[in-house]
Amino acid sequence: MKIPKITLLLSLLSFCTTIWGQDSDDGYIEFNDRNNVVHGVYLGLTLGAGEIDDEPTYMTGLKVAYVANQQFEVGFAANMLYSRQDLYFIGSNRNQDLFAFYGGLHLEPIFFSKKLVSLSFPVLIGGGAVGYIEDDFDEDFDPELTEDDFDAVFIIEPGVSALFNLSRYLQIEAGVTYRFSSEIELVPSPIDRIDGFTASVGVKVGVFNMGRNRYKKNL
Repeated sequence: MKIPKITLLLSLLSFCTTIWGQDSDDGYIEFNDRNNVVHGVYLGLTLGAGEIDDEPTYMTGLKVAYVANQQFEVGFAANMLYSRQDLYFIGSNRNQDLFAFYGGLHLEPIFFSKKLVSLSFPVLIGGGAVGYIEDDFDEDFDPELTEDDFDAVFIIEPGVSALFNLSRYLQIEAGVTYRFSSEIELVPSPIDRIDGFTASVGVKVGVFNMGRNRYKKNL
């Protein structure tokens, strides 16, 4: 039985269209147009320095986050800072330095995540405690801290960072943040807020690309 020419022509055209519609790049053919979400998770450590009321301040931070599609992070971050204020309060025979511990929700949108260097805008929203500690740390010194030496504080800390994507398992970050705090009410205290810039560097260790496109095959 002879196949009509028009039927043969339509079948050939349909086959060519199917082959042409397949996405091809870097030696792969993708057989559908579904975009897989790439998952990731990491543990990060940060060290920083800045100022509070023009006095040197040092910070260390820890964060755990989930990374969605290498474009957005959500997790938990905690920071501890120490500021050399050298304040002398009546009734104390030692100078006082300021310290704070705070943590909360970590959010970080990421741009140019496929490049060697990415740009991100992290923000921490949370709270913690602020207090003073005497700066004499000899062997016989016992600070005897009480709840009156602390005050609760609310923090919003946005920033901008550069992310260096060294491998699938390691990132180095460098950036600057600005800390906005609620008013603290420690008596006596010449400092009413712990606002200030912090420049920091950090390392993130984890798996930033857990998923692979199972719909791609080698040519």
